[in-house]
Amino acid sequence: MKLIWPVINFFILLFQSIALAVRQIWANKTRSALTTIGLVIGVASVTAVIAALTGLKTKILHEFSTIASAKSIYVMGDRPDHGPHKNAPWYAIMLQPEEFDSMLQHCPSIENFTRICNYNQELRSGERTLESIPTTGINRSWHKIENRSIILGRPFSIIDQTHARQVCLITPTTRDNLHMDRDCIGQTVILGAKTFRVIGLVENRVESAMFQQLGGEASKGEVFIPFDTAWKQLGRTWIHVIASSKSTELAEDARAELRFYLRRVRRLAPGDPDTFRIEVVEKMLEGFRKIAAILTAVAGGIVAISLLVGGVGIMNIMLVSVSERTREIGLRKAVGARPSAIMLQFLVEAVILCFLGGLLGVIVGQLLTVAMANIPNGLDKAFIPLWAIGVSFGFSGIVGVFFGMFPAIKAARLDPIEALRHE
Repeated sequence: MKLIWPVINFFILLFQSIALAVRQIWANKTRSALTTIGLVIGVASVTAVIAALTGLKTKILHEFSTIASAKSIYVMGDRPDHGPHKNAPWYAIMLQPEEFDSMLQHCPSIENFTRICNYNQELRSGERTLESIPTTGINRSWHKIENRSIILGRPFSIIDQTHARQVCLITPTTRDNLHMDRDCIGQTVILGAKTFRVIGLVENRVESAMFQQLGGEASKGEVFIPFDTAWKQLGRTWIHVIASSKSTELAEDARAELRFYLRRVRRLAPGDPDTFRIEVVEKMLEGFRKIAAILTAVAGGIVAISLLVGGVGIMNIMLVSVSERTREIGLRKAVGARPSAIMLQFLVEAVILCFLGGLLGVIVGQLLTVAMANIPNGLDKAFIPLWAIGVSFGFSGIVGVFFGMFPAIKAARLDPIEALRHE
């Protein structure tokens, strides 16, 4: 029982201090509002900046996911800037299709891969002609890797691939721009100077507003042909490979296995630089997340300076309040109030002012966030994360304790006799 009563007395004193602080704040509404305005602006600025950066990060990651899977691994030929292949001709550096024939047997972390070559060609159907249509040579596994399925007809068969048949897949956009029948399966188109038969319709690519510069030509439509057909027509040309790891966690293992495999296939001696480049999408996303976190911390820290300015304002007002209530403090001490009770009263008042400023700041920050989200082509994914609200209130409380401590100590140390004489 001896340990319980002090705790009960503390909570009673705390409750009384909160009640007194609320009455004092309500009695000086205008002054309290002006006191907290610095904190309101600071918290609103911090939450709005964090919401904007969080929304930007979410938007970029979402847009990026529309053009690449986190399990994807991109392989390209690349001339090193040193070593024996520094001045090698382009045909010695470019990837060769046969280099990947046994890749799946030697890279257990890789699930699928597709060879790809891209070029633009004229496409005709009847009287309609489309200039510079993006044409892509792909393997059968491309659909799984890129997550773009056949919505009408069929995909390329093994026979289409091995015999380099002149068949193609088109998108609904291509079909509509050529004014072809809605069910265009079996119809022919002229790609370049050769006739191709349409065997399937592949769904349109989800266009990304932020990455349109990567595929602006896709608005005209797309054409896909078997990789072997494209390779036969183009001859020696630049190709790249997209591989897919069995899981996101195995992406880095797949990269290491693929690098070891290609170095052996390309007969690179130990110490020679790679003549290819491997990019793991998950690694790129991880790097972007780190950069975004640093930018959020730096921007939030810079804007948080305004919270310190608001804290100084609260300290000044609390010092004025101590001076105004000197006789009240002296009277309370004269009837037996302890210095700790006086200090707690003023400290609680400062903290409540800061929490009110934090609450209003979060509300204003939310209004700013809604405004940002409603701007056309703006940060439509901007939102205030819960941790930002917690940080705002936590920082407000710290500001209240830090800047309210000095006025509270000053009030607690007042001499009761001198305080009662105060005019």
